[in-house]
Amino acid sequence: MAVEIKVPALGESVTEATVAKWLVKAGDAVAIDQPLCELETDKVTVEVNATVAGSIVDLAVEEGATVQVGGVLCHIEAGAAGAAVKPAATAAAPKPAPAAAASPPAPDAVAAPPAARLVVDVAASGPATRKLIAETGVAPEAIHPTGKDGRATKADVLAALASIPAAAPPAAARPAQAAGPRLRADREERVRMTRLRRTIANRLKDAQNTAAMLTTFNEVDMTNVMALRDRLKDDFEKKHGARLGFMSFFVKACIAGLKELPAVNAEIEGDDIVYKNYYDIGVAVGTPQGLVVPVVRDADVLSFGGIEKAIGDLGRKARDGKLSIADLTGGTFTISNGGVYGSLMSTPILNPPQSAILGMHKIQQRPMVVGGEIKVRPMMYLAVSYDHRIIDGREAVLFLVRVKECIEDPERLLLGV
Repeated sequence: MAVEIKVPALGESVTEATVAKWLVKAGDAVAIDQPLCELETDKVTVEVNATVAGSIVDLAVEEGATVQVGGVLCHIEAGAAGAAVKPAATAAAPKPAPAAAASPPAPDAVAAPPAARLVVDVAASGPATRKLIAETGVAPEAIHPTGKDGRATKADVLAALASIPAAAPPAAARPAQAAGPRLRADREERVRMTRLRRTIANRLKDAQNTAAMLTTFNEVDMTNVMALRDRLKDDFEKKHGARLGFMSFFVKACIAGLKELPAVNAEIEGDDIVYKNYYDIGVAVGTPQGLVVPVVRDADVLSFGGIEKAIGDLGRKARDGKLSIADLTGGTFTISNGGVYGSLMSTPILNPPQSAILGMHKIQQRPMVVGGEIKVRPMMYLAVSYDHRIIDGREAVLFLVRVKECIEDPERLLLGV
């Protein structure tokens, strides 16, 4: 009896995902716990593993398809040999695109007069079908509905997408494009946004539309922190098994500021202000898939070594695509370090529903007046973007000044003053 492999629970408020990549095909023999496919949610990429050993009977959905939690991904014949069922599985799950291209009736169906075709009732189609039509941009007149009363199914939409290249060449399908501004389309590459990238775009735009964002700046002399780091980094790494970076100093400095100015660690929820009496600090990490913000939990009770180890572990998981939903949710404040890419100054954007974010930047030698004399100092511009609905300018400025004081005199962090 074939065992159904279903979409697992993906975390709170996550109800669907995209099949980013199949790691097996119909007829393959698989072992228990072997990865079968990768699901991409709006937060992380999740592997789905085989629950039994056996052979893949069929793949119920294709790459790129949107699946709901609990939906069937594939079937496994428990204990079966891969070679024994491969022909049957292949016959049971033909790929729609080659079939549409090779089938003789397809050109006739595409060339059929409009009056002979059933018009798609998009509004009456199911929500999943309407969403697929909106995401792919396929024209309703290109869809051959097979559902009741002219309703289209997801299979109809996918079949329409597969038939578009055969139905008309790009120039004939979009004559206006050649005459418009896109005169070099032959030298462009069009790639659909990943679910993660779409979510990043939507969340950042929502932050701009919702919050009253404002940014305040300051600069910090990194001399003392750099000297401390150079003096103790080898001993630190031997003891804690992690490199001593600047991020742990900034995490500790931010927590000192957050404790003194609670509004910076709060968020708006409806008509209420929620003050967080804990300090889960998000650290922005750039990955090939996009920017993610894993969270260092209870950073106020961690040592410098604990913070550096936590950041290192989360950074590796982010680059390997192994972050879980729990790693990315619940932060109260975020730190973003554009300086690692060479940024001298920027205005970081809020990470909703948080109310503030600190932007670190490149350390640059600049002439500064120190004790009445001009001296060359390693300086860094700092920026705090904040939601002016909840944080006043006074609070934002004082918070940034507090961070500056702790970095320029790191002994304050050790003594809590």
